[in-house]
Amino acid sequence: MENRAAQRQHLRQSRQRLQGPGAPDEDRSDGFDRGGWLVPYASAHTTEVVEGWFREADAFLFGRTSFGLLGGYWSKVTDPDDLIATKLNTLPKYVVSSTLTDEEADWSPTTVLRGDLVDEVRRLKELPGRELQVHGSWQLVQALHRAGLVDVHRLLQYPVVVGTGKRLFPDGSTPATFATVEERSRVLPGGVVSLTLDPVSRGALSAGAYTVDEGRSATVLG
Repeated sequence: MENRAAQRQHLRQSRQRLQGPGAPDEDRSDGFDRGGWLVPYASAHTTEVVEGWFREADAFLFGRTSFGLLGGYWSKVTDPDDLIATKLNTLPKYVVSSTLTDEEADWSPTTVLRGDLVDEVRRLKELPGRELQVHGSWQLVQALHRAGLVDVHRLLQYPVVVGTGKRLFPDGSTPATFATVEERSRVLPGGVVSLTLDPVSRGALSAGAYTVDEGRSATVLG
């Protein structure tokens, strides 16, 4: 996309969580009973990374469930020195829902998007500003991925196997390849991995095979 400085052309999907990371009862949908798994790994280092993401935000995009979960918590955090709370509580928020009423969307300032998702997000990406960020909202992220609308994925990978729950890319996801942005990816103290991934291709994967050529192992790319 052109005119990078003048448009909010970058939709950033910042995902430090999938299901129920912050408390046992945060999200028990589909019988999930392992909530709170992230908390033992939270540290000043992970906070520093996440605050770095939020500094780039000029607006947020949510699915209905994440909007309710995040709003229910962060709207109560009134510490003016809390960067994340200040950003979430003051910047424009857009929530994708066909059932949420304007009265229910009372985490101000919030706009409910009821039209075609792809058209609505493309319109938002043309607005002046920096980043339009998605946090949580796993089903929304999958829809944006299918449409090719996510410009950057930011992930925190924790050294724990939860074993169940919502997945970022479930079975049936559109195939894609990514390039790791090395200067913005690192292993944090405690084993958490911060990754920044730029999409390279979507809809097809490169493939190859291992073969033996004159007694030597070799690779052949298709």
